[in-house]
Amino acid sequence: MRLLHTSDWHLGRAFHRVTMLGAQAEFIGHLVTTVRERGVDAVVVSGDVYDRAVPPLAAVELFDDALHRLADLGVPTVMISGNHDSARRLGVGAGLIGRAGIHLRTDPSACGTPVVLEDAFGDVAFYGLPYLEPALVKDEFGVDKPGHQAVLAAAMDRVRGDLATRARGTRSVVLAHAFVTGGEASDSERDITVGGVAAVPAGVFDGVDYAALGHLHGCQTITERVRYSGSPLPYSFSEADHRKSMWLVDLDADGAVTAERVDCPVPRALARIRGTLEELLADPGLARHEEAWVEATLTDAVRPADPMARLAERFPHTLSLVFDPERAPDDPDVSYAKRLAGRSDQEIAQDFVAHVRGAGPDEHEQGVLRDAFDAVRADEAVREVAR
Repeated sequence: MRLLHTSDWHLGRAFHRVTMLGAQAEFIGHLVTTVRERGVDAVVVSGDVYDRAVPPLAAVELFDDALHRLADLGVPTVMISGNHDSARRLGVGAGLIGRAGIHLRTDPSACGTPVVLEDAFGDVAFYGLPYLEPALVKDEFGVDKPGHQAVLAAAMDRVRGDLATRARGTRSVVLAHAFVTGGEASDSERDITVGGVAAVPAGVFDGVDYAALGHLHGCQTITERVRYSGSPLPYSFSEADHRKSMWLVDLDADGAVTAERVDCPVPRALARIRGTLEELLADPGLARHEEAWVEATLTDAVRPADPMARLAERFPHTLSLVFDPERAPDDPDVSYAKRLAGRSDQEIAQDFVAHVRGAGPDEHEQGVLRDAFDAVRADEAVREVAR
């Protein structure tokens, strides 16, 4: 069976205030063409179909167009909700849409009930594990302390339990939206840390033939059987070096996996350039970036006049301007934002405690801080689901 694995469409999302709807529509057309021309037997979409719980109308219309075009091909599609989606909204009409061969899996309680497709060698069971927010699903999966590993492991126990009841030789594919250990994150993914831990081990997916992952925006191979497709378009300048693609996966009669990357259309190249304003305006080596979307980091000791306007004369698609004067790390003028760069909310809070009382929090107090951050995240998730 030949699968096309994609995820993280983020329909409705902009790139530094530039609308991406045209590029997203072009990607949908590319996906449909790939399905038709490459003999794809099933499409899997591993979450974050939309960029937010209540997407703009134009994004909903594009999704509706994608569903119609996929259904017209007669090729089954399996989709799950991600942490950006409203699972309840995305799942509306799932039963009716399923009759057209578009299978939406947004209910955590149904993760052990597969979509079963058939090829010349028998059945392939597709299990959809929507994004599992630990605080919201811990009771469903009977875990004492909410955490990503605990709820995902419990969900996979249901998958393996169902698979054990099926005919010998039944192959299996799991769709999941999670941060798996070994994956490389970018700046455009929403933090899903719970209890100080965001990642789960790849071994949680043992026992299935292929795990089609979503959430991280870079296309990645965790193991031969566990892969991220990444987002089809860039959503931050941290993705400037990404090769945006989908996975074309062949699952043979014995469940062995071979995979090929299929490149996605690039609306415009990304470039990150750094130097003083005069260097950036004069350097002939930067000519190749003149038509790219540009993030410019200026290292001038003193902020120059009208930097964006002057940059735009050479780089008309400059979208982001960062000031980072070259200074020693212990210079008192080093910005607060720079000192905090790369630090988690938990680490920043612990640093604040150390600053105001002269000593950092002990182990118990660190736990209190973690619980507080988790409670805020859980409350935000509940509010988003209820919207």
